[in-house]
Amino acid sequence: MGLLLPVFLLVLGLVILIIAGDIMVRGAAALARHWGVPALIVGLTIVAFGTSAPEMVVSVQAVLQGTGELAAGNVIGSNIANVLLALGLPALILAIPTNIAGVGRNSFVCLLATVLFMALAFVSKFTNGSALVMWQGAILFGGIIAYLLWMFSLAKAGAEDPILAEMTEIDEGKDGLPSRMWVELVYVIGGIIGLVVGGALIVNNATTIATAMNVSETIIGLTIVAIGISLPEIATVVVASYRGHSEVALGNVLGSNVFNTFAVMGAAALAGPVPIESRLYNFDMWVMLISMLALLMFVMTRKPIGRKTGVIFVSAYLVYMLATAFMPGLGQGGI
Repeated sequence: MGLLLPVFLLVLGLVILIIAGDIMVRGAAALARHWGVPALIVGLTIVAFGTSAPEMVVSVQAVLQGTGELAAGNVIGSNIANVLLALGLPALILAIPTNIAGVGRNSFVCLLATVLFMALAFVSKFTNGSALVMWQGAILFGGIIAYLLWMFSLAKAGAEDPILAEMTEIDEGKDGLPSRMWVELVYVIGGIIGLVVGGALIVNNATTIATAMNVSETIIGLTIVAIGISLPEIATVVVASYRGHSEVALGNVLGSNVFNTFAVMGAAALAGPVPIESRLYNFDMWVMLISMLALLMFVMTRKPIGRKTGVIFVSAYLVYMLATAFMPGLGQGGI
């Protein structure tokens, strides 16, 4: 059987994780409305954190099981895939506008989150033995709390914002659940159980695969896990572009990267030390930053992300994957 069974179980874990995350969010949002919680609060809490639950569960479980390298690889790999794939692929179908209200400020927040994460990581290299620790996790997680409070103030002021619109789109009747508390509770409990089971399958089998292939959990996090967890996001924006709604892509990507960096990485470091391999310092973090800067260039000039740029983004991601697959020790022993 070799690696066939672990790969199958890891993919199964990804499927369970994604489905469970959706079920939990729908159940929790319906339950909150059942108790009279305003839709805006539901969006800025349950929906906001629930959509990042798969990444958060995998990263926290990896740290708790002593394979924290998977957490850092998962976040960095997901952020790279979100920009280069989740924007590159839909741009091949239809140009993605960047002059949408609110995109500029969210792009700078995303860049700030990226730079802050990198700065904390480099601090850890010289003070914590190359591992993010609790106080750094608290700073990152504080970032998502501050961001959501800012979103709340923007919503109250009536500002247009693509990420805010995405977080608050689950409204009365849109989740398709009957208004019965026991059904909502079943969804919430079932979703939580699914997240735990799916996360365990991913972490355990990612470790097995890494050992069998003689690579680190970081590589598995950067590739299989990052792409697998990002697939629903990528599929959503590709389908939206095919239907002529490419404008949703940018909000999805920016929101996902902000939550990955602040909430997921912050929660992982709060759960325990998150080791960061030298290749992340010397290569992958810079790929993540350059990808974000490339996106920011389009946002600042208000130029659409067209087909040629889509080809460049997708090609860059393929080159990055090939470099990671065939040179897993890339960047080791540098800085």
